[in-house]
Amino acid sequence: MPDHVPQVGAQDPELNTSPIFDEYEDISLDLELEVGVCYFNNVAFRIGQYVLSGSELLRCEERGVWVRKGEMRSK
Repeated sequence: MPDHVPQVGAQDPELNTSPIFDEYEDISLDLELEVGVCYFNNVAFRIGQYVLSGSELLRCEERGVWVRKGEMRSK
């Protein structure tokens, strides 16, 4: 994980944000997701990139979905 993780703020329901799953939650194969990026409030992030939404750490995974990876407290 990089030293600097961008803070993206809270999710805006009116903007395009890729689905967010818990780390241990199965991603439904019914979802027709095959995107090479994840979106958060209309901003594209590459596969493997981490972002912070508040204190919640998210990682962009294959198929263009966010997976919760825990929380990060500010120092």
